[in-house]
Amino acid sequence: MPPLAKDFLKGQSLLKEIIDLALDKKAIDLNVLDVRGLSSITDFMVICHGRSEPQVKAITDSIRKGTPQKPRHLEGHENQNWVLIDYFDIIIHVFNEEQREYYSLERLWADAPIKQFSDESP
Repeated sequence: MPPLAKDFLKGQSLLKEIIDLALDKKAIDLNVLDVRGLSSITDFMVICHGRSEPQVKAITDSIRKGTPQKPRHLEGHENQNWVLIDYFDIIIHVFNEEQREYYSLERLWADAPIKQFSDESP
């Protein structure tokens, strides 16, 4: 079980916005990993999934279009199995359920503090 994070969202307005945009589209099992000090490519990873291709697309589009800045890189938007959105300090992974289970990114980053969100979160 990964360590639970302290409130690493404090002062992270873009990260908070991304979480809200994903949850607005009913992203499932949304986890934020604090990989500062563990990764040289990013500070935070947001991992979630949708139950269908249209839901994966809706989550992805909500984040892309709802944030004030354009992502540095977008990958996988064509097939909706695993979409990666790169905002430099924040990388978002939006999976379909099967791909998320298969790749299990949270296990790869088991040392990272993690914070879990759902649309029922306060």
